[in-house]
Order: sequence, then structure tokens, then C-alpha cells
Amino acid sequence: MVSLNQLEKSYALGASRSWVLRRITLDIKDGDFVSIIGPSGAGKSTLLHILGMHDSAWTGEYHFGGQPVHWLSATDRAALHKKWIGFVFQSYHLLDHLTVYENLDVPLSYRDIKKSERDSMVCDILDRFAIVGKKDLYPNQLSGGQQQLVAVARAVIANPRIILADEPTGNLHSTQGREIMELFRKLNEGGTTIVQVTHSEANAEYGSRVIELKDGWLVGAPTA
Repeated sequence: MVSLNQLEKSYALGASRSWVLRRITLDIKDGDFVSIIGPSGAGKSTLLHILGMHDSAWTGEYHFGGQPVHWLSATDRAALHKKWIGFVFQSYHLLDHLTVYENLDVPLSYRDIKKSERDSMVCDILDRFAIVGKKDLYPNQLSGGQQQLVAVARAVIANPRIILADEPTGNLHSTQGREIMELFRKLNEGGTTIVQVTHSEANAEYGSRVIELKDGWLVGAPTA
């Protein structure tokens, strides 16, 4: 599904460059559950946002589902992202002025889906995630765990091929964090590919593969 070849990202720093990612070569297959670990500043979140097509300022090759992302226009990248990628953020990123129901409808509203079909999809996901009773509440009326549950539901409502999660339990207490990770496990068992960035060794163990970054390099990859 995902193939990276010699992907790099850097910033100009005076007459030199500051490297964030170096020569990243990586393949992620359909159905993988990949945990990306490493110290702060290793480039984990940057890599995840490149995978999610939020960041286009990089060099190298990136293929997604056979599409050469490195050759696509910004418009085509955005369309690919909306169709196939769900993103879960540490800070939830729910829209405060919208209810739970309306937040779940947002990713569907970007697609050519009739309102009646969208309503059916939102109702299905509310039932699937056992949050029907929360549908008319606003994010500030929910606990952190409930907000992240809604965020995960929003990420999966359009049946993405892959979910990218950036420290998805970072703002949750341990019980809430385990609930979210068990939810990811079930989604993965149902066929959804998941890539998560985490500082937690316990969370990393949910993955079928663990990838470590250090100073922008994949640990174990050649650095010369």
C-alpha cells in the first residue's frame, strides 16, 4: 500500500541544512499495524504527516496504492487523502462549534454522497462506537476519552484504507488509553491498516511491526 524510497526532509539553516528525515525507505502492506517509536525530535510526527499528505515539502519517492504521490499535484494529493486516509490526532481536533453528529458528518460532506446516505452512515458509526447518546453534545461536554473516541469514529466513518494516529492516547489516562488501543486492534483485525506514532512501549506492542527513528534515520538502516 505504502512505499517510500529515499524520502528526505530538511530546512535551510543559514548556509547549511537541518535534516528532519534522512533516506527513509519503507514499505507498509495492507493490513499492517505499524508502531513508529523514537525519542522526541526523531522525526516521527513529521513522517506521519508526510504519509498523511499534510506535508509536501520533501524529496524522494512516495507511492500510495500504486499512485506516485511525489508526482501528484496538490489537488490530486488532497483527493487521495480524503478518499483513503483517516487521521487521528493527540489533541482530538474536533470542531468545537459542531455537535458529535455534525463532527462525524464533516468528512462525508467532502464527498459526493447524498444527505440521506450520509445520515445513515453517521447513525451506523454512532451505533458501532456506542456513542448514540452523545450525538447532540458538543466536544466541551465530553471527557477526553469520549472526544478521542469520536475522533477515531470520524477517522473511520468513510472506510479509509489506512488510519494514521499521532500519539492517540497522549492526553488520556491509562484506562482510556487502553480502550482506544483495543479499538485500534479491532479495526486492524477487521482489515484496516494502522500506523501510529507513540512514546508508549505498551502501545507500541499493539503493532505487528515496530519501526524506530533516531535523529531522522530509521534505526538499522545505513547512514552513510
